[in-house]
Amino acid sequence: MNVIAPIAPPHDRQLVFTSSQAARYLGVSLATIRRWADAGHLDCYRTPGSQRRFSREQLDDFIASLEHTHHRAA
Repeated sequence: MNVIAPIAPPHDRQLVFTSSQAARYLGVSLATIRRWADAGHLDCYRTPGSQRRFSREQLDDFIASLEHTHHRAA
């Protein structure tokens, strides 16, 4: 018997994001993603063509760090 898994939203299956996709995932502008990456706040790696790529783990870790910082400030 075949079990059909529910279809997950695209971000649930996606492991690597472009800058534009990362911006959508985090709910910020593309310029903000670039600034955060250039400042070292958001980890990324570069393709041979020097384009930024973000793993979902990097983005989720960044979100967690923001939440942790927010809770400490409250």
